[in-house]
Amino acid sequence: MIVFCCSVGILLFEYHHGLSAVDSNGKQVEITIEAGDSYSSLGHFLKEQKLIRSKLFYKLYIKTHTLKGLEPGTYMLSQQMNVKEILSTLSKGERVIQVVTFREGLNMRQMAQVVEKELNIKANDFIQAASNTSNLNEWIKKYWFLTEDIKNPMIYYPLEGYLFPDTYHIEKNASPKEILDKLLDNTNEKLKKYQDSFKKSSYSIHQVMTMASMVELEAVSAQDREQVARVFYNRLDRGMSLGSDVTTYYGAKINMGDRDLYQSELIEANAYNTRSTKMAGKLPVGPICNPSLTSIKVSIDPVTHSYLYFVADKNRKVYFNTNDRGHQQTIASLKRQGLWLEW
Repeated sequence: MIVFCCSVGILLFEYHHGLSAVDSNGKQVEITIEAGDSYSSLGHFLKEQKLIRSKLFYKLYIKTHTLKGLEPGTYMLSQQMNVKEILSTLSKGERVIQVVTFREGLNMRQMAQVVEKELNIKANDFIQAASNTSNLNEWIKKYWFLTEDIKNPMIYYPLEGYLFPDTYHIEKNASPKEILDKLLDNTNEKLKKYQDSFKKSSYSIHQVMTMASMVELEAVSAQDREQVARVFYNRLDRGMSLGSDVTTYYGAKINMGDRDLYQSELIEANAYNTRSTKMAGKLPVGPICNPSLTSIKVSIDPVTHSYLYFVADKNRKVYFNTNDRGHQQTIASLKRQGLWLEW
């Protein structure tokens, strides 16, 4: 009788241990449930990802407990969860992950619209979280690429340019701050290998990121972006106005393609409008969009050439010139060929 009791006790201990969390300090694992998946069919994956200790005890558990049907979708599980917590998460549809893509070149307003559409968070709440002073101080302390420059009162959106365009897996119930944390973590991962290159640049990190945002919207191909970056640097070296339409649109808070700018908007003096004579030899006060890694790289270390002018046709092909006369001739030629871009 004593032997029998001991055996039962051992089995119960093994059973409960087999259902316990695999690692109290373990990682999170994303899992996608497809139509037709069952709790039983998930056993192999859960074991493979080290989310459960034993497929046998897992199967015993699901056979002896009533569970709701699985809902297709993406979930976030953790090695710190026991079998009961894992199955509870799956059966209740808790912590479902939404896949959200921010394409390259979106500005803060456009990213906020994506968040509102995909995650049901008001765009203004997202923007406010990205401008909150307490949040900004925390992020500046945490991330090497964020400096006090982003708190300049003339900047529209402090985190503009620093939210890396990518596809993210975000919990549907995530707060705006948690979403921004995730985006900034990714920016850190993408930029950390260029940290030494940033330090060697004669321009600050904020200035390079501002340049990259302009380059992103002015050209499409990597080769054109290299050339455009150097044009802007050449003009800065000569104290010339950058004369970039993309900055003028941003300064007016109008997305390019929505409409042409009014004359008053073209000549308005603000900290972004590089067509203004008051901005001669200056970069905008901050980035005007969230640029790709390509634009960032060519802005850190651009090619060398003597071009001072460029213009793109309606097919986004870019033409370069060393002087204004050649630039005006290129524009006239594009107009004659029907290649001049008009909104």
